[in-house]
Amino acid sequence: MMKVFSGSDILASALKEKIEEIGVEVLKKDNIQSARLGGFGNLDLAVELFIDERYFGKVNDVIEQFRMDI
Repeated sequence: MMKVFSGSDILASALKEKIEEIGVEVLKKDNIQSARLGGFGNLDLAVELFIDERYFGKVNDVIEQFRMDI
């Protein structure tokens, strides 16, 4: 798995949706929710998105366009 994004939940959800539109599955890791359930806080980048590295070539343009738009 390859990390393609770290940031806020709102931005992560938007990018996840764009990647899934082209048929690539995305794994979303929510560090804030995990920390909350564990009983402690987390001030780091809250959400990370991962894809299978075999599909990076397919999603690279989507990621770059997303970065340019934000």
